[in-house]
Amino acid sequence: MTPKPWKIVSTHTDRSYRVFDLRKDRAVSPRTKEEYDFFVLESNPWVNVIPLTDDHQVVLVRQYRHGIRDVTLEIPGGLVDDGDTPEQAAWRELSEETGFGAEEMIPLGFVHPNPAIQNNKCFTFFAKNALQVGEQKQDGGEDIEIVLRPLSEIPGLIRDGAISHSLVIVAFYRFFIEYQRSLSLL
Repeated sequence: MTPKPWKIVSTHTDRSYRVFDLRKDRAVSPRTKEEYDFFVLESNPWVNVIPLTDDHQVVLVRQYRHGIRDVTLEIPGGLVDDGDTPEQAAWRELSEETGFGAEEMIPLGFVHPNPAIQNNKCFTFFAKNALQVGEQKQDGGEDIEIVLRPLSEIPGLIRDGAISHSLVIVAFYRFFIEYQRSLSLL
């Protein structure tokens, strides 16, 4: 039997936090006809940006992530603000976190970060011919170091665990699939 969407009996916001709301749904299983409670993290969409300079350096960011209480190596990214498009957020995050701009912001698609408990999407963009145009504009909760690495080193950084953020790995996967043929020309 093919799974079907569940009928929502009730839904309400349980709590609201700075970056997400916690929603409680009561839904009926189409298979068993029994009701179950579900908790969903509602969040604005997110963006990730792969900035690549004209000499094939990826602009990475090293920053502290409190969830794992450690420093990670990632690409610029963040929340899409209300009223912004994902592309506008990609330009903003690239500028704020790195001080870089780019010739073009190319969409690479989106993923659902965790559809079991989250309702949002994460959009990935390729910032073509990225270049330093200003200073970082970090907020008080950020402590970001800019790190440039050759594009050719990215698969090794992922394989060795230096890049471990799943959404960053997915972003590079999308990038390498899209540009695999042209990368041999780089």
